[in-house]
Amino acid sequence: MSEEIRASHILVETEQEAKDLYEKLNSGNISFEEAAMENSLCPSGQAGGDLGFFGKGLMVKPFEDAAFALEKGELSKPIQTQFGWHLIKVTEK
Repeated sequence: MSEEIRASHILVETEQEAKDLYEKLNSGNISFEEAAMENSLCPSGQAGGDLGFFGKGLMVKPFEDAAFALEKGELSKPIQTQFGWHLIKVTEK
């Protein structure tokens, strides 16, 4: 069985939006779930950004590489894919 993780993400259009959210999240001014519900362009935002469990090969490569490199509870720096800019948080590993 391949390794699976559970992760949440926030998807925004620009690198600057992602950087601003990254700073807010790291300063504790807003929870990840609140930030996802208020800012994410992905439908998962309404669920606090939760993407559920997924294994390797199911997400686009830059997203997958970043997600699988994170420790549980760790927040990624902004990651660019063809969909926009993501902030990723692994919730179960």
